[in-house]
Amino acid sequence: MKLPLFSLPLRYFVVVARARSVSEAARQLHVAASAVSRQITLLEDSLGLALFERAPRGMVPTAAGEKLLAHVLTATEDSGFLLEQLRGLAGRPRVRLACTEGFAAGFMAGALRTFRAQHPTAQLELNVVAPEQVNLLLRQGEIDLGLKYSLTPEKEVAVLHTVQAPVMAVVRADHPLAGKPRIRVQDAVRYPLVLGAAGTTSRRLFDLACSQHGAQYVPTVVSNFSPALMSMMSDKDLMPAGYLTVAHWVAQGELKALPFVEPELQQRRLCLLAQAGRSLLPPVQAFADLLVAGVGEFGKRKVRTRPPRSPRTAAEPQTEPA
Repeated sequence: MKLPLFSLPLRYFVVVARARSVSEAARQLHVAASAVSRQITLLEDSLGLALFERAPRGMVPTAAGEKLLAHVLTATEDSGFLLEQLRGLAGRPRVRLACTEGFAAGFMAGALRTFRAQHPTAQLELNVVAPEQVNLLLRQGEIDLGLKYSLTPEKEVAVLHTVQAPVMAVVRADHPLAGKPRIRVQDAVRYPLVLGAAGTTSRRLFDLACSQHGAQYVPTVVSNFSPALMSMMSDKDLMPAGYLTVAHWVAQGELKALPFVEPELQQRRLCLLAQAGRSLLPPVQAFADLLVAGVGEFGKRKVRTRPPRSPRTAAEPQTEPA
């Protein structure tokens, strides 16, 4: 639920500005495109200003449109923050989360179970999205916390906690390589490869390492859903993945996660993110603390970290040395 602070033309304006398309905005709003165009024209006529440039690449906000959008989004975030405070006072706190697919089935599911046991009246929302969508949802005020792997510094969001999160060689416990302390990509490509979809951070770094070290491969299975990959792994398959993605299965003794030798596969970090400049409400802070503790618990052998201090605001990041 959002507080109804704005007129219909303003609400339509925000959707068009985000979607950069009248037809896409109409789809999201479940109305006709002509209705959206009519409301935008009404708003522009009332202000005496053009809010969009109608270009072949879509509806691009003018300078006036950008200023109006920033104002409306700030006011919307403030009203949403007030609503979350009122929910907490009423004993119905809400925590809105987003994570990338690799965290959802194991690590995040466990954190959600623990939090529900500790806060039985809380309402939890989990979005499983692409890495760039995590940041977008935070900037738009649609979520409170985001968890993702990252290859570059995070911008326009607050980093609450970050640790090195290398790509590991995941194999079954009876795999021929399972007893090795470290392996090379040249060893990995000799076995059937079970890979995440192109564009995932683990796949990008694995491909980079193979390119740098002359290792060629043809994947056996490719999927954008890691639990399916893990469930179908044979005793000879190998899957490049992050430790937290497979920690649940490693803890049960079904899989092993072996470090790679190549430095290219170490160039990734796990990031717990929040909205920039926004203090965390108590239930959100409690869930952030739970996630940080979980990263330390699961990652103490495979992800370098130290016992974290509790992140009290979104402006005070915790970082660990790479």
